[in-house]
Amino acid sequence: MKLEDAKILIGDDSILARKQLKDVLTTFGGQNFFEAANGQEAIDKYIAEKPDVVFLDIVMPEKDGIFAVSEICKIDPDAYIIIVSSVGTQSQLKNAIEAGAKDFIQKPLHSEQIKAVLSAKFEGR
Repeated sequence: MKLEDAKILIGDDSILARKQLKDVLTTFGGQNFFEAANGQEAIDKYIAEKPDVVFLDIVMPEKDGIFAVSEICKIDPDAYIIIVSSVGTQSQLKNAIEAGAKDFIQKPLHSEQIKAVLSAKFEGR
């Protein structure tokens, strides 16, 4: 699968953060986006849309990103979830990976980090 064909879910309570991530993903070929403003919405959109890759913030209203990762992975153990957060403590990273996240990107975003996690998913590296 190519990134151009992938369904991408972006879950972040910040409209600006979602736009910034979409802009970076678009430069790499991303075209098919779904957005969620909180953890529960991310879970619901995952169920409805079955995206190929998910980018989630940790700190969100209703349900946080770690909870959303856990719930999504119960639904789909093969879900490809990347945490994108400014909250980058070791315990948060450990919790995200234990919940099922495949990777963790520290905000502020750098396009090379995004490219690296996309390569792992779409190029098998």
